[in-house]
Amino acid sequence: MSSYLITCTPAHGHVMPLLQITRHLIARGHEVGFLTSPRYAADVAAAGARFVALPSEADIDLDDADAAFPERVGLTGPAALRFDMSNLFVRPGATQLAAVRAELAAGHVDAVLTEPLFVGGALLQLLPPSERPPVVVLGIFPLGARSRDAAPFGLGVTPMAGPIGRLRNAVLRTIAERAIFGGIQREADDMARREVGRELGGFVLDWAGRADAYVQFTVPEFEYPRSDLPATVHFAGPLPSPKSDRTLPAWWSDLDGSRPVVHVTQGTIANSEFGQVVLPTISALAASDVLVVVSTGGRPVDALPRDLPANVRVADYLPYDRLLPLVDVMVTNGGYGGVQQALAHGVPIVVAGQTEDKVEVSARVGWSGAGVNLRASTVTPDQVGDAVGKVLNDPAYRENAERIGAAMRDTDALSTLGDVLDASVREWVAAG
Repeated sequence: MSSYLITCTPAHGHVMPLLQITRHLIARGHEVGFLTSPRYAADVAAAGARFVALPSEADIDLDDADAAFPERVGLTGPAALRFDMSNLFVRPGATQLAAVRAELAAGHVDAVLTEPLFVGGALLQLLPPSERPPVVVLGIFPLGARSRDAAPFGLGVTPMAGPIGRLRNAVLRTIAERAIFGGIQREADDMARREVGRELGGFVLDWAGRADAYVQFTVPEFEYPRSDLPATVHFAGPLPSPKSDRTLPAWWSDLDGSRPVVHVTQGTIANSEFGQVVLPTISALAASDVLVVVSTGGRPVDALPRDLPANVRVADYLPYDRLLPLVDVMVTNGGYGGVQQALAHGVPIVVAGQTEDKVEVSARVGWSGAGVNLRASTVTPDQVGDAVGKVLNDPAYRENAERIGAAMRDTDALSTLGDVLDASVREWVAAG
């Protein structure tokens, strides 16, 4: 059996899928250390892994970044992206690398498993092979590998075929890397020179495509085609929906198939302001012959207004393995995991998310034909109502969602991950 170190930036949406992977690896008999914030120490211990604390300099609560950086409040557009890339991801990289190096020095590690926004992983993979184990990226966000066939990651720009499309991508890449994020790239390269003696070797957001292996948790049908995809990238399919033994809400029997079911959620983190997606959806569909099922993502149910329309059902959490087979349309702000779970059940989507990786998730929903991308983070009832009506009335959306879902159901993400890890460790040992 092998010994793995999993490294993760301190954000709920990053930690939870990596803990799912952790539980699988431990069940297979592997040893796992998990490097992240002490806020998740109990979760790591519950998964059976050895908790390793990030140093305080790198322990930024990404779920409440405004509290750590008051100057972040009010920033929008490129200014907000630059601030987050610098302060939340690039600058902690050196301290992250130091923590990883300390673990490698303390005991044998067969491979380091990391998510793409853990910049310490980008620095680690620059070290000579004699000084580190293989670095395996866990693709829990849309694929970020650089390609002549795709626009730069983070812009939410969908593919354009042919020579004109490649020219457009090259121009956008130059603008993104040299103008919009040029300062961030210089900062990252300066840090890499200080820490490991050389530059990153490419754009900081593309580093995962240069890792020893990249396990992307989706299927090619939900990714942009790339003729130059690195051989190190392996499509594994989505992580399976966690099985839930939660008590079902009292209204569950209303999901009897007598009318369409529209599920709306803003996930478990970006749900402090339900006026972005949830309330507009409730308002839009109040007079419709549909059942609107709301998940508050852990927030108290009474965070919503008391006088909800008669066709609305609410719960703090809902078991997706049981709910999604009953859903006709999902309205979401674009969390990668939730979108993929919906597609795995053939559920078409209306998506409204333009922040973080959500802009890329939303773009893929629209591009794939599996739903409607509203191209906004806060939407109006008219926008949601029109989009839901379009998805319900046009069978092409469900057909495309089912096409992607069929491909997803034909995968075994955790088995593929195990195969990639086994191969990576064998190849590394053989290379000496």
